[in-house]
Amino acid sequence: MVEAEQASGGTALPWQDLRAFLTCVIALARADHEAARAHTGPVFFDRSLIDALTAWQHLTGSAELAPLAEQYRYARTVFLTPPWPEIYETDEGRQHGLEEAVAEYDRLLTAYPAHGYETIRLPKAPVAERVDFLLGQLDLPNGGD
Repeated sequence: MVEAEQASGGTALPWQDLRAFLTCVIALARADHEAARAHTGPVFFDRSLIDALTAWQHLTGSAELAPLAEQYRYARTVFLTPPWPEIYETDEGRQHGLEEAVAEYDRLLTAYPAHGYETIRLPKAPVAERVDFLLGQLDLPNGGD
């Protein structure tokens, strides 16, 4: 989303027009959710509509979009990765600092259970170990192959 907006010269970026950015992200999350329904196997989302709705409510103070959380349900178990100071970096696509990332993460730790999800924190470990941990938590046929 950020890369596409930057490439087009648009202003719907979190550091420029957060409300426009979230409007686009909510639309994209809904479209991704709809597209995932066509898949028969597991689908992993890097971010979800819950993330966007939580950011919207934090920005506006309004729960007006909260009903979307019931309309677009995900698997009950949600994996969250805390921001890690040791590897956290800002760049052209991620301009908010670690403090903002931690605050967002804390909001999500509350938001997901409030919407009926169980959260599991991924361990602070190398990527391969996190993958093994995640797959070990899932009940996938054929060992996740």
